[in-house]
Formats: sequence, C-alpha cells, structure tokens
Amino acid sequence: MKLVARTPQQIGEALRRVRKAKGITQKDVSQRTNLRIATISSLENGDPGTQMRTVMSVLGALELEFIVQERGQSDEVSIEDIFS
Repeated sequence: MKLVARTPQQIGEALRRVRKAKGITQKDVSQRTNLRIATISSLENGDPGTQMRTVMSVLGALELEFIVQERGQSDEVSIEDIFS
C-alpha cells in the first residue's frame, strides 16, 4: 500500500491505517519500539511536535520506509482522497 502524506495529520493517519491493515496494535508498536502507547497515539493523531526519531522508530516497527520525492501528480493514493 502506497500513501502520500504531506502534513503531520496525514502522516499519523497513514501510519494508523498501515498498522491496522497489518493487524498490529499500538501496544505491539510500543513493545517493538520501547515507546509509550501515548506517544504512538500522539503520532497517529498528527501531533506536529513528534520527534523525527519517533517517526523513524514507528516506521521500522511497521516495516515501512521513508521516501522523499518531488510533489506532483502521482498514481499513489493520497490520504486526502481517502477522506473525500
């Protein structure tokens, strides 16, 4: 599943969707990352103050990678399109 996210809220929602699609709980992510469940929840709720190392830890726990690319039209599903 490829998702495009451009805001903290979209990043959080994308991570939540992937986590749920994989059948992983916030508690599972917490155990895999040694982060508090409240921290995982805060990230998934789009807290703009979330530290980059937290995001990277959760990406690793979900077996995801961070890709940087130029903005533009893409064939990927945008979080904005999901909620339209």
